[in-house]
Amino acid sequence: MASKAKMIGSTEATQPEAAVEEREGLLRSTREGKIRNRAYEIYLQRGAQPGSELEDWLQAERELTN
Repeated sequence: MASKAKMIGSTEATQPEAAVEEREGLLRSTREGKIRNRAYEIYLQRGAQPGSELEDWLQAERELTN
């Protein structure tokens, strides 16, 4: 029984950590999605010419960070 209590106690200790990690992951994916969408808009505004993906991404990142 003592080992079962340890297992339950350790599970409870990791649940808040897991929730924080999950929330951070969702925020990160939401932020990346916004950057991706803005970078695509920039790409379209440039006439949909390939070759400047990194610049588009960095510009979108700067715009959304400020």
